Amino acid sequence: MDITRFHGVVPAMATPFKSNYELDLDRVAQLIEGYIAAGVHGISVAGSQGEFFALSAKEHLQLLEKAIDATNGRVPVYAGTGAVTTRQAIELTKAAESMGADLALVITPYFAQPSQEELLEHYTSVAKATRLPVMLYNNPPRTKVNVLPKTLVRCMQGAENIVGIKDSAGDLTQSIEFQLLAPRASLLFSGRDTIALAMMRHGAQGTISPAANVFPELMVAMYEACRSGDHETALRISNIFAPLRAAWALGSFPVVIKEAMALAGRNAGPTRPPIMPLTEQARAEVDAVVRRIAMLASKEGAGEPAQAG
Repeated sequence: MDITRFHGVVPAMATPFKSNYELDLDRVAQLIEGYIAAGVHGISVAGSQGEFFALSAKEHLQLLEKAIDATNGRVPVYAGTGAVTTRQAIELTKAAESMGADLALVITPYFAQPSQEELLEHYTSVAKATRLPVMLYNNPPRTKVNVLPKTLVRCMQGAENIVGIKDSAGDLTQSIEFQLLAPRASLLFSGRDTIALAMMRHGAQGTISPAANVFPELMVAMYEACRSGDHETALRISNIFAPLRAAWALGSFPVVIKEAMALAGRNAGPTRPPIMPLTEQARAEVDAVVRRIAMLASKEGAGEPAQAG
């Protein structure tokens, strides 16, 4: 299985909703056009930042179908197909395959908090039900479930189409172990913007990035600098992003990125309740962060934010 086309900057795309909280499929296509124009290397759909947990089964499939259609093969689509149960994850993964997704991104089951043995059975069952490459998605801050490096090894041994992991744990030591212990060539993607560069310096192929929703050109510039060996520039850009991740504390996940998108001219609408909009004070603080990053991005030659629309 050729995994070399999976690399670079992949926005963890926020799912756009209308003011009445209905799914905004037209806006999905508009956002994807903007990201591709910014030079991203893939699109991740229906992940955590994409509020997959707030979607009905019908909406989840509609979102995947629209994103795959809008992308039209220009870059790979990483389809979020994780669920609480193995049966649900298999159904979503099969649907994503039939629609033409390029990779299944499967978050660990949440709420149930399975053991490492249960994770092994879960992931190998999902992988054996599809021909798609399957990437584990490890996000213990959200799911309270952590995939251990030895469990990834066993998963890859159990199914040839398990190709690696997106790691949002924020533990660089563990991320490095995922790469070092893998039994064959594998994928490692960052899900934590603050250590994306560090992970890439240690061999990760790229980042599935929340911040790339807001400043895709700047994230692409960091990736390109890292890849070309311009580590000074890459580090400078990585530090520019740091305040945006810190701003997550100003609201409940995942509202801050959505509010930042609106402020930067990439409006994806509101988050679905129970998550509420930011307070006026918090929005002002996020606005200051967005404006400063935009100014510094301009100095890096990474473009201006998109115009609101």
